Amino acid sequence: MIGRRGLIAGSAGLALSGCDRLIATPAVRDIVFRGEDMHRALQRALTDRTALVPEFRRDQMSPVFRTNGTRDPGTPAYAALRAGKFADWRLTVDGLVARPLSLSLPDLGRFPQRAQITRHDCVEGWSAIGKWQGPRLSDVLRAAGVRDTARYVVFRCADLYGGAPYYESVDMVDALHPQTILAWSMNDRFLDVGHGAPCRLRVERHLGYKHAKYLMQVTVVDSLAGIGKGRGGFWEDNVDYDWYAGI
Repeated sequence: MIGRRGLIAGSAGLALSGCDRLIATPAVRDIVFRGEDMHRALQRALTDRTALVPEFRRDQMSPVFRTNGTRDPGTPAYAALRAGKFADWRLTVDGLVARPLSLSLPDLGRFPQRAQITRHDCVEGWSAIGKWQGPRLSDVLRAAGVRDTARYVVFRCADLYGGAPYYESVDMVDALHPQTILAWSMNDRFLDVGHGAPCRLRVERHLGYKHAKYLMQVTVVDSLAGIGKGRGGFWEDNVDYDWYAGI
């Protein structure tokens, strides 16, 4: 039986080998996206929306935890933040909120903290277990006062692709999940650059490409229509990865 990760990887390979021309056809894309929406709705109906992923013991942590995606944004702006040990870094929380926020690392540390040892499953076919710590995204959103019309949360990052910030998104179900955190610590140390310093998303019920690194902005929206090409994430827009990467 082919697992979800294999299906995603296979789909990406097909897209890169030429099927992207077929997927680019509007009628075909509509069918694919409707199928994805149906899958997500079925997944939501069959599973507990608050179910937790397994958590592990310290002795089960992986001795090596590979990096995924960008290993260093490499921009002058990020280099300056890194040189200053991220003292000037701020995470903007805006969009459909009553109280927009601008949060420093010490500000994140003032929220109630969650520490969790979980498994990272990468679409490239590897997994690793590590410890993450940071405030729940739900607590940060509550502090900002999310409006009733909110449906998605969009994450923009310091690494650039084609000159534009990397981006990802989740719906409010995953945004408010108790294991979805804004992690500033990995394995009891501040995040290193390769793993997304100074802050990254951990959305534990999804494959690794949803775990956006180098966070700069969290925006609450009612639609993904104006985000990138409308599918809510860089890889979803450009390599036809599934927007819903639940595991």
